[in-house]
Amino acid sequence: MDFDPWSPAFVADPYPAYAELRARGRVHWFEPTRQYLVPRHADVSALLRDRRLGRTYRHRFTDEDFGRTPPPAAHEPFHTLNDHGMLDLEPPDHTRIRRLVSKAFTPRTVERLRPYVHRLADELVGSLVAEGGGDLLTAVAEPLPVAVIAEMLGIPEADRAPLRPWSADICGMYELNPDEETAARAVRASVEFSAYLRELIAERRARPGEDLISALIAAHDEGDRLTGQELVSTCVLLLNAGHEATVNSTVGAWWTLFRHPEQLAALRADPGLVPTAVEELLRYDTPLQLFERWVLDDIEIGGTTVPRGSEIALLFGSANRDADAFDRPDTLDLARVDNPHISFSAGIHYCVGAPLARMELAASMTALLERAPELRPVREPERRPGLVIRGLDGLLVEV
Repeated sequence: MDFDPWSPAFVADPYPAYAELRARGRVHWFEPTRQYLVPRHADVSALLRDRRLGRTYRHRFTDEDFGRTPPPAAHEPFHTLNDHGMLDLEPPDHTRIRRLVSKAFTPRTVERLRPYVHRLADELVGSLVAEGGGDLLTAVAEPLPVAVIAEMLGIPEADRAPLRPWSADICGMYELNPDEETAARAVRASVEFSAYLRELIAERRARPGEDLISALIAAHDEGDRLTGQELVSTCVLLLNAGHEATVNSTVGAWWTLFRHPEQLAALRADPGLVPTAVEELLRYDTPLQLFERWVLDDIEIGGTTVPRGSEIALLFGSANRDADAFDRPDTLDLARVDNPHISFSAGIHYCVGAPLARMELAASMTALLERAPELRPVREPERRPGLVIRGLDGLLVEV
């Protein structure tokens, strides 16, 4: 099978094509997206830490210097929102913003949420069981992380309904070669989401609370503070990243378990496997399959010079199935302990919310194992068409 991110057959199971890419070499030019594909674990892991690559180039070059066309003016609201979040910045701005966010988003802050996360997971699963089943995505996978990150940031419950649609529309721009309709939805969501957050931030400035937005407003270090746009962009990033991958990971994990009944039986027999099971399920079917980087200075990969101005696609999904990094990589092993997966990235852009994501995934898995021990799928789910953010349209289950 060829690497074809727009083919439903490829999206359904990209792993044979990844294996071919790894066998053929360390780097491959892909003309349709004008990117260099990097499929092997050692290279992806090293390049995530290599400062010759960046999530942006605008801290060093103009679009013209870099041989790139500026984004259309109509897309400006999306880019203003996206480009001021730490995911798409490089030092020194990235360093400053991440340091300020880390002052507010502490391990203690996350740990304080543990009782709430487990109580909410138990309530959601309890409702699913009382109904005799339903869509695991809308009943458990989606409401849990959306509620948790909204609670953490201090978004009132009555305001939470648009968060997931806004996030989905914005994240559409992260797919390969998004079309104009996708861009228009992302722009509209960026405008609405930003306007809502500016109002909420103004309220919190006037009346601070015990929430993360109040802490981000107050966070300062050696005279540094987040600008107004950085604050909005950081809140959107935390909201989007705080649930998007977790939603897809939860549903994808259970679909993987249903297709590996012997592993699911082992997990049901020993719920103590949950921590390693979470890591293995994140590795086996990676929720974010591809991350892009710009080449800021010429770099050599496996004898191929990748020139400055190029874009590299780091194939996380392929790296997580590399036999050079994992024993029996195509085998699901929920007891796997030697598991250097890169599903949370690496280097300066390592996911700041990884501990929260792990907590949420473990909480919903534990609640489903305890309260729905006979959980089973009703039918095969439909897969969403995108490659970068890998997910299902839903997962109907019965108990």
